[in-house]
Amino acid sequence: MASRAVQLVLLIATIGVWSVEATRARAEDDPAALAAALKDTTATLQGGLKASEREGTPISAKFEIEGGKLQLSVYTMKGDSYKEVVADPKTGTISEAEEIKDADDLKAATAQKAAMAKAKVPLLTATETAVKANAGSRAVSIYPQLQNGNATAEVTLLQGTTFKKVTEKLD
Repeated sequence: MASRAVQLVLLIATIGVWSVEATRARAEDDPAALAAALKDTTATLQGGLKASEREGTPISAKFEIEGGKLQLSVYTMKGDSYKEVVADPKTGTISEAEEIKDADDLKAATAQKAAMAKAKVPLLTATETAVKANAGSRAVSIYPQLQNGNATAEVTLLQGTTFKKVTEKLD
C-alpha cells in the first residue's frame, strides 16, 4: 500500500514539473500573452537595468512570464559571480536577487559576459538608443552577443501587439 502511495506522489510531482515547464514554454512561445501582460505595466526595461546595478553590471534583461506571472528579470555580473535580479513589473523595484546556479543559465550568463567584455556601450544606453529610434515602442528584452568578434545587442521592442528585433552596436 505504501508503495502505491509513493508512486502516486511521484506521479503527481512529475506532472507538476511538466506543468511548470509547459507554462514557461508557452509564455516564451506566445508573444500575444506577453504583449497582453505588458499592456498595463508601468515599469520599463531601462528602469530594471538601472535598479539592478546595485547587484552588479547588467548583462541581459527581459520581461517574461514565469509561473503564470509577469516579471522583469536582469542578469548581472560582479567578478566571477552572476545573479538574477527580479524586479516587480508594476513598480520596477527589486523583489529578489539570487545567485545563478542552473547550468543552462550559467552558460548563457558566461556568453553574455564575454560579449560585455568587448562592449564600450552599456546595455542601458543601447536600450535607450533602440527605443528612441523606434518611436512608440518599448523595450522588452536585450541580449548582448558577439558577431564577427564585435559586441552587439539584440533588442526586442514592442509596439502595440507587434514585436520587432533590432541590433545595436556595443563597441
